Amino acid sequence: MSTRTCETPTNGQKGPYGLDLRDRTFNISHLQILDEFGNLDADRAPGLSSEQLVRLYRAMVLARVVDDRLLKLQRQGRIGTFPPCTGQEAAVCGPTLAMTEQDWFVGSFRELGGRLMRGEPIENTLLVYSGYEEGNVFPEGKRTLPISIILAAQALHAVGIANAMKLRGEGDSAVLCFFGDGATSEGDFHEALNFASLWQAPVVFICQNNHWAISVPRSKQTRSPTLAQKAIAYDIPGVQVDGNDALAMYSAAKEALDRAHSGGGPTLIEAVTYRMRMHTTADDPSRYQEAEQLEAWEKRDPLPRFKNHLHAKGIWSDDQQTELEAEVKQRIEAAVSAFESMTAFKPDAPFDHVFGTPHPRIEEQRAQFLDALKREPTDA
Repeated sequence: MSTRTCETPTNGQKGPYGLDLRDRTFNISHLQILDEFGNLDADRAPGLSSEQLVRLYRAMVLARVVDDRLLKLQRQGRIGTFPPCTGQEAAVCGPTLAMTEQDWFVGSFRELGGRLMRGEPIENTLLVYSGYEEGNVFPEGKRTLPISIILAAQALHAVGIANAMKLRGEGDSAVLCFFGDGATSEGDFHEALNFASLWQAPVVFICQNNHWAISVPRSKQTRSPTLAQKAIAYDIPGVQVDGNDALAMYSAAKEALDRAHSGGGPTLIEAVTYRMRMHTTADDPSRYQEAEQLEAWEKRDPLPRFKNHLHAKGIWSDDQQTELEAEVKQRIEAAVSAFESMTAFKPDAPFDHVFGTPHPRIEEQRAQFLDALKREPTDA
């Protein structure tokens, strides 16, 4: 584990207005446990059971195969635009494995694997990316917020939930909040870290640094050598992790969640990963993404890396891989079939919630919309 260090130049002197500017050294460590070939740093291994390791791998494979199927469905016009998660499975599934049932999952829009691990049906994803808000209805009792499209907005929600749990005395609960590197350029991100630190709220922020905010590279967002060091300004722990290493992501998140559960406050984790597909299916990454960079990151793909580790431990085989792929395919096709058989949607539902109470102009637009539907030709 390497460490970046920056030292304050105060030499123990008093600052303006008598503020104590004591010498302090700030360290941002970088954690990797599995290298890109699946070789293990045994000294840092988190000690997961074989069952936990297999569960983690199965979750990442499920996310990857669902992503592939969603892309085909979108290209066929059977769902709308969606943001692929390929390449970022370890950055999400590793931390999700570290969560308890009492923890809250607060995500952005590229955490498919974690949502599936938390019990979200595949059908929900199909509904959401077809424009149906019904896809945001999560199973009862599962502490998971809906997808958040607005960058960094969910970070404020996470801090609010975390502080509310603290006020209620829920000592066994914390919040895991995901966002991308682009979110760190938003004011909401800084406000969230500031108040999380001030209140010592039990929240773990995970920044998926996939190197791109749509077409804007990370180098054009910030001059900070790491995104994790943004934690220093708010006096909270910050760590940079190999985001394609599921074991390292689990370990970093587990440590941060344990600290949050015990009253130690928030943590910022930077997961260094890569977006191996487009920002959304409305995007053409070939216009700005260098092929050589993509090829380099494809060699660091989290799935082959983790599978090699399981093979080396003797708890995974080619036969198990074949069985898993068949099982996942069957599960996805059942979900697609169930989704496409749904017909009981209220077509004018979007008009119901524009305002808290009925509004004449909205009702006029509803009537026009319903009238237009009646006049649309139907298939013979």
